Amino acid sequence: MKKRMNFVLFLLWAGSLLHAQENTSSLFDQGNAYYNEANYAEAVNSYKQVLQNGLHSAELYYNLGSAYYRLNQVAESIYYFEKAKKLDPKNEDIKINSSFAQNMTIDAIEPLPESQITQLRNRLFGLMSLDSWSQLCLVFLWLSLGLFLGYLFVFSSNLKRVFFFLSLITSLLFLGSFTVGFSKNALLDQNQFAILFSSKIDVWSEPNQQGELLFILHEGTKVQVLDSLSEWKKIRIANGSEGWFKNGEIKKLID
Repeated sequence: MKKRMNFVLFLLWAGSLLHAQENTSSLFDQGNAYYNEANYAEAVNSYKQVLQNGLHSAELYYNLGSAYYRLNQVAESIYYFEKAKKLDPKNEDIKINSSFAQNMTIDAIEPLPESQITQLRNRLFGLMSLDSWSQLCLVFLWLSLGLFLGYLFVFSSNLKRVFFFLSLITSLLFLGSFTVGFSKNALLDQNQFAILFSSKIDVWSEPNQQGELLFILHEGTKVQVLDSLSEWKKIRIANGSEGWFKNGEIKKLID
């Protein structure tokens, strides 16, 4: 009786999961239909419901960014394009449309030039998302273990050499992918980027308004969050300038 009850519960769980997936897919298709009809506000609502159901994908973020771009909502558009780029860093459509959204911002901030080492590192990190690096790392780990077991249990000396050599190569690839993934994760933790949603903020030299007013930023600007103190946050912008602002609304790109 207990086994039968467990089987019934499993069927109910599987049915509810399948229904949720079908509902999510239907909402996404509905959002696409609204977008194609130029009903961008309803498209946003449908895509947001997909997010509420727990689905996060580069395609979904890209569609949200595009819909907000059509609605001339700068911060929201840039925010979701940036989220899409994190999941699919090599997608050219996302890069191009993100640059279009950036052109809507008021602040023209010239980024600091990057060293050759930094450029090389960013190209390497940008080859895949963090999840993809993690998956690749696991693939090489299991391959290495499987090949090493093959080396232990085969009797042919020629096969032993082949298995040992392949196990060594996959071990090195595992260490390499692990190092890249670990370094990328550490860099993401260190570099907490966010998009400014306030229409305008004043940035000060100190976490009080008795200091010097350094510059003014507007919505859609990408900032790096360095520190916080009560209602104040310390940020850095692309040209290296730093300062404090109070009560501004920002949304972090990594939740």
